[in-house]
Amino acid sequence: MSTLDDWIADASRALSLPPAPLPVDLRDDLLDLTRDVAHGVARVAAPLTCYLVGLAIANGMAPSTAVSTLKDLVAARTPVDQPES
Repeated sequence: MSTLDDWIADASRALSLPPAPLPVDLRDDLLDLTRDVAHGVARVAAPLTCYLVGLAIANGMAPSTAVSTLKDLVAARTPVDQPES
């Protein structure tokens, strides 16, 4: 097990969550999302964005939908590099 996997397992137990592992694809999507938010919106927004994803999932949204919705939002808010003239 990796340090990340150990942390997820320990944090899940501490929060009385089921021991089911975080799916690798969801973990990677969340890490990508937090990177994009940190660089495209604000660094402090990254962990709060993951919290919002968790709330959306708890309210019935599919994890992939929650992540993709916010990835689209970040992309829409991030200025596209302008070609030099």
